[in-house]
Amino acid sequence: MKKMRRRPAHVEPRTAEQIKIMREAGRLVALVHSEVQKAIKPGVTTADLDVLAEQVIRENGAIPSFKGYHGFPASICASINNELVHGIPSPKRVLKEGDIISVDTGTIYKGWQGDGAWTYPVGEISEEAQRLLAVTRDALYAGIGAVKAGKPLMQVSAAIQQYVESHGLSVVREYTGHGIGRNMHEPPEILHYVNMAHPDSYLILQSGMTFALEPMVNVGGWETRVLSDGWTVVTGDDSLSAHFEHTLLVTESGAEILTRL
Repeated sequence: MKKMRRRPAHVEPRTAEQIKIMREAGRLVALVHSEVQKAIKPGVTTADLDVLAEQVIRENGAIPSFKGYHGFPASICASINNELVHGIPSPKRVLKEGDIISVDTGTIYKGWQGDGAWTYPVGEISEEAQRLLAVTRDALYAGIGAVKAGKPLMQVSAAIQQYVESHGLSVVREYTGHGIGRNMHEPPEILHYVNMAHPDSYLILQSGMTFALEPMVNVGGWETRVLSDGWTVVTGDDSLSAHFEHTLLVTESGAEILTRL
């Protein structure tokens, strides 16, 4: 039985040189999204998007951090409609009018990481899907707006949950944000909802900390399940889901977005 920590994780702030490198890693994540967004349209396959993403990453002197991570076979996660995250790109997965697709990708640049996700419309999408995308994106920025040096991480979680639930949607609980640096996933574990029993909720933010904030929001309930491929996560009730993520640097005045599109 896993024993839960009683204290918040220890998180070391980054040095100025490390931050400089992480800014470049984050810039490359944003560049990938910029190029992939242009390519998203009906008839394109998720494998097409993966090839494009890897090309952009490698041409800019970085390494795709997702490829091979715990055996994941691609440079992006491409998750469509009721899929939250970890969708595996495939030439058989063809985008169609009205879909929404979450593209999650990461880079390693000079040993340091960037991570970012965005959910895109494919052509014209339903009003329900438009609302989902808007609420999820704005929930991410509500969380970013709550980042303050000297304040507990819990207030970031609370800002996201309150925003999502005020719009009648559900924030996923099984998947969380995370610290990021030399490794893609580092302490702390960042909940997108309030859990007073989780020790990292009480972590006091310090200038120089870096982490990835990534709310996943469902039209229906917050429960999820994993498909038989062992990767793709879908909503428990097959409702639509969206996912937005930025890598952040905590500053004295708030947060700097390292993966700004």
